[in-house]
Amino acid sequence: MNAFGIDLGTNNIKIYNGITDSFFLEKNMIAIEGRDTLLAYGDSAFEMYEKAPDNITISYPLCNGVIADIGNMQTLLKYFMNDLFKGSVKPADYYIAVPTDITDVEKRAFYELIKDANIKAKNVYVVDKAVADGLGMDIDVKTSQGVLVVNIGYDTTEISILSLGGIVVSKLIKIGGKNFDEAIKQAVRKEHKLVIGSKTAEKVKYAIYDMETTGKNAVVYGRDIVSGLPVEKAVSVDLVYDCLREMFMTIVDNVKVILERTPPELGADIYRNGIFLSGGASQIDYFAQMLENETGLTVNVDEEPMATVIKGISTIIKEQKYNSLAYSIDA
Repeated sequence: MNAFGIDLGTNNIKIYNGITDSFFLEKNMIAIEGRDTLLAYGDSAFEMYEKAPDNITISYPLCNGVIADIGNMQTLLKYFMNDLFKGSVKPADYYIAVPTDITDVEKRAFYELIKDANIKAKNVYVVDKAVADGLGMDIDVKTSQGVLVVNIGYDTTEISILSLGGIVVSKLIKIGGKNFDEAIKQAVRKEHKLVIGSKTAEKVKYAIYDMETTGKNAVVYGRDIVSGLPVEKAVSVDLVYDCLREMFMTIVDNVKVILERTPPELGADIYRNGIFLSGGASQIDYFAQMLENETGLTVNVDEEPMATVIKGISTIIKEQKYNSLAYSIDA
């Protein structure tokens, strides 16, 4: 099928290739040398992140789930599609996921991004991200069953109640994996007088489960604030838990707010089915356990939490009964 699905995340871009029925995932980053010379993109740009000299700017074109730099995002998309088509881009239909709690102007920017990226888009369809997310977790979102989906991304967390193919209640909060990394960096700086990078903080974040099961500390490398020299330090799991707990509780509190606004009949469904957790940052085991303890509901974490939205888009493209979940916003 000559159609492509796109899930633009702040940290990662996921593309479904309908021709080969396969998925593509790379870092949503671009490296520009000087004023406008493209040096690298995707995973190659991420390799340079926090290592590049001042004349090289490495950035994410998305911020808080919306397009902040449409020029760089169009460049990235053009190069990614060129790679997928092996140099010869052919006309195709495109399906793109958009967050729910954004303005019409921000939503339109996703649509225009595809139209204006010089990738020969025949038709552009928009899919509500939360709906695709539920579908990607093997939930039949077109039934009258109420489903609570919590997607913890890099910049934002989207909390949504789904029913009958639509979104009944939704809330987008500006807390995600990036904030978790920043909290770890600040805690290590305060406790150990050590400056570490975002990549190191991210590794510590995902190592929590191993740290707890093995009883070992995480070894990190950084710059000592006092001496200015590179050193290594051992970071305890308790330090990581303590610095993340407040942000985890903010997400939990917002889930509770959504549950309070949920119609009773849908609330009964959620009580039976539990909460469905997705997004890259949902891989932190400690959060799922905390959410379960605080709400008293079962928490279901997908095996591939970063791929749920793009898997849902692929289902919308391939299965006729879900085709209607995609719509056009062409004016």
